[in-house]
Amino acid sequence: MLRSLALYTSLVFAANAAIPGPVDWQAARDAGLPKLVEATVTPAPQVEFTDVEGATHTLADWKGKVVLLNFWATWCAPCREEMPSLDALQKARGGDDFAVLTVASGRNPPPAIDKFFAEAGVTDLPRLTDPQMALARAMGVLAMPVSILIDAEGNEVARMTGDADWSSPAALALIDQMTAD
Repeated sequence: MLRSLALYTSLVFAANAAIPGPVDWQAARDAGLPKLVEATVTPAPQVEFTDVEGATHTLADWKGKVVLLNFWATWCAPCREEMPSLDALQKARGGDDFAVLTVASGRNPPPAIDKFFAEAGVTDLPRLTDPQMALARAMGVLAMPVSILIDAEGNEVARMTGDADWSSPAALALIDQMTAD
């Protein structure tokens, strides 16, 4: 009975994903993202971070896109479990209106990041770094992994502490709802 209810809720959520309007956060939690917490809409900080080649970025570089910003580390076991689903989400929904950004926070040298991605089979995610944890601190990240949803205007709208299956029907429906015109 509970499995049928969860499936039904997921299907209802997915069916309504293309309807413009506010995101149904409770439906997302009920459908399979139980740790997702709606945030008070707040502009994301414009703190610089880098990629593994050393180029600097801010979240403003992705303004106009919905972003799932994931803070992780090479030593984090739940991050290792979660990363393939983030890669699958980027493959499934990444494009002009959505991107998954994975930011290795703290001491994660580029060779360790490359090794982590290779071992996890990750091919479509950016290799971004926050070695001094300036962005993580500015966003109030206290543990890893943490995933933060940022709307197309650059505002934090929700977050989840801990790992999740970001390739699940619930996650895909949530992204579809956030990117609906």
